[in-house]
Parts: sequence; structure tokens; C-alpha cells
Amino acid sequence: MSVSANSTGTPLLEVEKLKVEFDTRRGLVQGLRGVTLSIGRGETLGVVGESGSGKSVTAQAVMGLIDLPGRIASGDIRWKGRSLLGSDGERYARDIRGKEVAMVFQDPMTSLNPVLKIGTQIGEVLERHLGMTHAQARNRAEELLAAVGISAPGRRLDQYPHEFSGGMRQRVMIAMAIACEPELLIADEPTTALDVTIQAQILELLAELQQSLGLSVVLITHDLGVVAGLCHRVAVMYAGQIIETGLAEDVFERPAHPYTQGLLRSTPRLDEVSDRLVSIEGTPPNLVTPPEGCSFQQRCPLSGEACRKAPKLEHIRPDAEAACWRPSVPAWATPLMSPTFP
Repeated sequence: MSVSANSTGTPLLEVEKLKVEFDTRRGLVQGLRGVTLSIGRGETLGVVGESGSGKSVTAQAVMGLIDLPGRIASGDIRWKGRSLLGSDGERYARDIRGKEVAMVFQDPMTSLNPVLKIGTQIGEVLERHLGMTHAQARNRAEELLAAVGISAPGRRLDQYPHEFSGGMRQRVMIAMAIACEPELLIADEPTTALDVTIQAQILELLAELQQSLGLSVVLITHDLGVVAGLCHRVAVMYAGQIIETGLAEDVFERPAHPYTQGLLRSTPRLDEVSDRLVSIEGTPPNLVTPPEGCSFQQRCPLSGEACRKAPKLEHIRPDAEAACWRPSVPAWATPLMSPTFP
């Protein structure tokens, strides 16, 4: 099973056994090590994990942004069943990226061109993908700024990114992303460096846009609370791999993988009083020389002899998977299926 929607038919996006490598001075970094996931129409998929786990690399691979010294070593990326890789796929990808699949990046200040006016930057998307004239694109850009909650949108079109606050710049990025009314929106840490109030406004905006436009959304975030509130499904990543998947409420109530449990324990809760947070001991593995067995074994409190062999992502419940030889859940949760040891 891959991370997919409950809808029937062909998923919008399928990523199959994707491997991405980066040639560095330290050696060949294995950024992604066989990632498989999919997303259906109208679904929100949350992708969580520590920094360096491969979340953003997965999004960049989908958007065709893996440049040298990086490369897609193997695997496939399909949009509506058609590959986006290879010579034929790359031509198809140029047509759909930005139009049918769009992305909101982490830092809007570095994503926006500082020497171009906001109206120009939104307008070029409309002119490139929809063939609008300059006047048509400007009118549509004004509508888009109004749609994402920016006041006086006509005047704002003639301003530069430095004249906007961080929250407003992120709204501009969202306006650019939805300009062509895409079917899939990838939001990579859309609330990074924003204060709590603005974060809530941006997330509320994304939820409203998904509802009104019928968007499918891939939400990449460190904030587990955001995932619990907005996402249908969740994929937990560690060391370039997906190590647990399932319905969001199921993963949060019955986390099976020790790493997922560690993430949840290290998250502050309003219903519990604690002197300090519980952290996950140790550090992620070096992806130049990743461990041969389970990538989490050096940090795992349940590690044993079986963990010397890499586990596969397998069913632990009818609608959940974990890559662990000894999946377990808290005592109050529904028992898991019996794991199969090597």
C-alpha cells in the first residue's frame, strides 16, 4: 500500500521507489532511498520528519527541481498515470508543472524576485501557462491577491517584495501557486519564520482554498499539530525513507514506529504538564554511508538482532503501514497485527 486517497480511480500523483542522489565532496549522499507514495483528488497528505529526512527533496523531485550535483537515480514519478521522467516525460512535465501542479516554497523572500514588481511575477505565470495578454494577466493577478486576503490589491501589484511583510509575501506565493487553478498544491513548510498568528491565517487560507478550488494538497511540515488538524493522511519520513503511513488520526492515536512515537513525545501538549520535553536520543544516520539494516536502529529503544536487516513498509493494520520489525503502540491503543521477523 502507498500513501493514497480514499477516492477511486487513478491517483493524481504517484511516486514509485524514487531514489535521489547528490554527488558531494564527502561522497554520494543518498537523499531519497526508495520513496513510494501517491495522492488522490481532494486529499491532503501531510509529510513529516526531522530536517534532512527527505521531505523537501521529494517535493523538489516532483517539481523537476533536482539539479546538479543531484540526480534522480531510479524510480518513477507519474502524473495521472503518465511518467514525468525521461525525454518524453520531461516535455509533458514542462506543460503541467506550474499549471496543474504548483508549489509554495519555504521562504517567500528568496523565492520572489526582489527586482520585479509583484504584478509582473504573478502575471508571467498567467501569460506563460494560460496565454493571457499583459492586461488580462494584470486583472487576474489583482483578483488573485484579493482572493488570498491582501488589501488594496491593485496598488500592491506595483510594489516590490521588500515592501511586504513575511505573511503577505507568503500570501503572494500562494496567489502565484493557484494562479492557473492547479489540481495539486505542494506546500513546503508554508509557515516557516512566521509568527503564530500569521501561521494560523496562512493555514486557514490553504484550507479555504482547498475547499473552494477542490485542490489536492501535499503539506510538508515539522508541526505535527498542523498535520493533525488539516491532513487526511500522513507519511512519516526518516533518513530518506517513509517509515510509517496511515490515516492522520490513526497514526496520531496509535503510532506504531518508535520514531513516530518519539516525534509525538517531543511535541508540547496542552493537556499535560511536564518539566521538560522528551527528545529522541542520538542523531540521524550519515546518508553517505547509511546503515545496512533499519536506519533508526542506533536510536531505537526496541532495537534488536532483527533490526540488522532493513524492514519493508508493511501492513500493521488494514489502513496503516510501518517499516519496523517490532511495531508497537501505547497500551491503551488497539493491538497491532503480529509482526513477521526475518
